[in-house]
Amino acid sequence: MDRRDVLAMLGELAMLTTLEEESPQSFKVRAYENATQALEGDSRNPADLSASELTKIKGIGKATASKIREFVDTGSVEKLTVLREKYPPSVVELSRIPGMGPKTLKLIRAELGVEDVEALKAAIDAEKLRTLPGLGATSEAKIAKAIDRLGLAGKNRRTPIADALPLAERLVEDLAAVAGVADVAFCGSLRRFSETVGDIDITVAATDPGAVMDVVRNHIEANDVFLSGETKTSFLTAAGLQVDVRVVAPEQFGAATMYFTGSKAHNIALRQRAINRKAILNEYGLFHVDEEGVAGELIASKTEAEIYEALEMDLVPPPMREATGEVDAAAESELPDLVEVAHIRGDLHYHTDRSGDGRSTLPEMVAVAAAKGYEYLAITDHGEDLAINGSNQEEMLEHREAIRALQGDYPDLTLLYGCELNIGPKGGLDYDAEFRALFDYTVASVHSHFDLSVKEQTARLVAAIADPTVNSIGHLTGRYIGRRPGIEIDVEIVLEALFTFDVALEINGALQRLDAASSVVRQAVDRGVKLVINTDSHHTSELGRMEYGVLTAQRGWAPRNQVVNTWPREEFMTWANHRRP
Repeated sequence: MDRRDVLAMLGELAMLTTLEEESPQSFKVRAYENATQALEGDSRNPADLSASELTKIKGIGKATASKIREFVDTGSVEKLTVLREKYPPSVVELSRIPGMGPKTLKLIRAELGVEDVEALKAAIDAEKLRTLPGLGATSEAKIAKAIDRLGLAGKNRRTPIADALPLAERLVEDLAAVAGVADVAFCGSLRRFSETVGDIDITVAATDPGAVMDVVRNHIEANDVFLSGETKTSFLTAAGLQVDVRVVAPEQFGAATMYFTGSKAHNIALRQRAINRKAILNEYGLFHVDEEGVAGELIASKTEAEIYEALEMDLVPPPMREATGEVDAAAESELPDLVEVAHIRGDLHYHTDRSGDGRSTLPEMVAVAAAKGYEYLAITDHGEDLAINGSNQEEMLEHREAIRALQGDYPDLTLLYGCELNIGPKGGLDYDAEFRALFDYTVASVHSHFDLSVKEQTARLVAAIADPTVNSIGHLTGRYIGRRPGIEIDVEIVLEALFTFDVALEINGALQRLDAASSVVRQAVDRGVKLVINTDSHHTSELGRMEYGVLTAQRGWAPRNQVVNTWPREEFMTWANHRRP
């Protein structure tokens, strides 16, 4: 057990306690959130600390320390078990729908007996929600629209990547440490970096399948295992997410990961190429076939690269395997020169505790960016129009001096005094134009007024894009995957404005956002819009988001030269300054 397991437990406690206490601001919820932030800032493994040592960490009280030790010592927390029974996954799913706050959820469960999305939709269709206190026809319509836009209307539920990826990464890490394991990877839509996944597929190359299965069963002993065999175990997590772990021989690992990564249409195209070359491709390898179609000599199986090469193709990166032209492009050696993490030279959406929601100091945030080897860094704390988290002009000028003072300590890192400007409902921005011109770099983002019409949302973005003090548009729609749909816009008009005014479109690497979506990134690439990949970090632990942004960019076919923060410092600075007054 490590810090990630403890953090996940605290996160679930905070979420379920919010439902229990009917408020995200309750004392208990804040206690769990404060403990999470405290552990994020402490490099030690909380599993190695006693209760008294945990309470010495600022932000962790005795009650929370006791729960952490209970979790470490027993593998469960009694309080969490009780809350899970009271708020099963179907109810948690309801709580994520905009308009379904804790109090509303409690009311609907008590008065209408609604326990899942299907029952909620039935109640909406019968116009029952509007009869409840505090609700009405308008609220009922908004909730119905949110259900549709979040994709919750169908039977095949999908889990947001922010919920699935941490679990998959922990399992992969645990399995990689098992004796006899040669390689391990998560596959499926998660490896393709889809925004939501139906399940988690993990493929393990090992000489001792039994040892792998033992580790899996130990990992899930608190859950209901519904299938467990010699080479495969499937189980449901407490949140209702299915996980399939299968073991293959090491020499079959490439074929297995290719097969289970998909997508289905991509795999069909590959199998057809194999048939055209008198071969057969399956999860065990690529084989020659005789005149009667019987598989014979093995051609390739150990690595994906070997199989693609045998099919006379370039290796297709997993995020691109969606049968959207990549098979033909790989066959003609016309895949784009995709952006990679190693290409990134700077982060241009970056917060400190100057923002109300920032949790690390300016020196701390700069230090970790410098350790990344970045050439430039834009400190973009919130502007004054975001009342809770923003800063007025005087505070921002003081912040500028702090940034300038810190620059001398980092001769190889150019620090940019920036701001995340809030885009108002009419496209207005924080501060006056003269003050905005003082910033070295800005990212403008939507944080409110999510219910405006498509025409109004599009117009507000275009107005912001046209402002000469704006360098980029952050998290385009303001969505939270699986929780908030984000604004609806005319993407073509927005992309045309970005191209015309030479403003960059952000790919936000926060897992809950991944905004702009990969589909929009693909459109932006085709239109020639400049891109920028950012972490939107608010804490020193969040710089790893850059990898997620890059994977989203790859999924959208983004070439390296179209991403501005892959450019050398001088080239980037020339572009960043060319529109400024």
